[in-house]
Amino acid sequence: MSADGDRDRGLFRTIAHRLAGDEEPLPDEGRLPSFARATGWLNAEPLTPEALRGRVVLVSFWTYTCVNWLRTLPYLRAWHEKYASAGLTVVGVHTPEFGFEHDRANVIARTAALGVAYPVAVDDEYGVWDDFANHYWPAVYLADAEGRLRFHHFGEGEYERTEMMIQRLLIAAGAPDLDLNLVMVEPHGLEVAADWRDLRSPETYLGYGQSSGFVSESADLYDRSEDYAGSRALPLNGWDLTGRWTHARHAAVLDRAGGSVSFAFHARDANLVMGPTPSGSSIPFRVLLDGRPPGDAHGTDVDADGRGVVDRQDTFQLIRQTGRVQDAVLRLEFDRAGLEAYCFTFG
Repeated sequence: MSADGDRDRGLFRTIAHRLAGDEEPLPDEGRLPSFARATGWLNAEPLTPEALRGRVVLVSFWTYTCVNWLRTLPYLRAWHEKYASAGLTVVGVHTPEFGFEHDRANVIARTAALGVAYPVAVDDEYGVWDDFANHYWPAVYLADAEGRLRFHHFGEGEYERTEMMIQRLLIAAGAPDLDLNLVMVEPHGLEVAADWRDLRSPETYLGYGQSSGFVSESADLYDRSEDYAGSRALPLNGWDLTGRWTHARHAAVLDRAGGSVSFAFHARDANLVMGPTPSGSSIPFRVLLDGRPPGDAHGTDVDADGRGVVDRQDTFQLIRQTGRVQDAVLRLEFDRAGLEAYCFTFG
């Protein structure tokens, strides 16, 4: 049976068990940790486990450029909208990965732009992350009305099971007349689930602190402004620079206008976490797919001619292919210096 068939069979079996009243007991995974080490809050006054007693609590660890978390966001928004009045509190814990995600103005702007209306604990110093002993973006933890953790899930997926756990805990807490239909979402852009069947390219960091696949990488050139000639042919999941760049620990930094970065990939979607320096400036760029404008394969942050503007530090969707997915080479050309490129992601 296919993976989808297994999932559907498991879903129907879970619903049947629920109706028959023979659900297995949920594990007790300990008390809901405190949020006391958060460095700030958005959309709410500071919350505590004691103040949340009597409500079911869903804690979502995120960072705003994480494409894996972005693909879970439609469900988090839908659960908040559907179940808040029934006794669910969603708490987002924004624990930054990149340096610019520590910038409170960036977090505030992206929280609003992404439609995150539930409370957000700002976790710049990883205090809440450590108290949960968390290791993942995204991660979901569910606590019952008594403040005990009863379920967790790391990564994408398991949306049906997670929602049924929410419903189960709400019913146990006494929520009346709960609608047991599962939410339906309509994701757009970066929020659309990956095409896992055709995804053969991994998340790839460009800064030498975590880089892989850089054809011209040399420890002798770290943290130095150097001219890169670029490679005529790239292996699958290899990438290279052309023009004058500094290969820094945190990113590849463009030092002179006219530079480019190329990546040989196999995926429906190609995205790049990048931003201008100084913050607030704008850098025009162009995307080419196998040497040509992307046309209908352009992502949400570029047009059919492949043109876009880096005007913030964020994840930019460059390519979304609509036809058959094959090995391809993505090339980004930048009109101005000051670009910092952090990480390619695919979907």
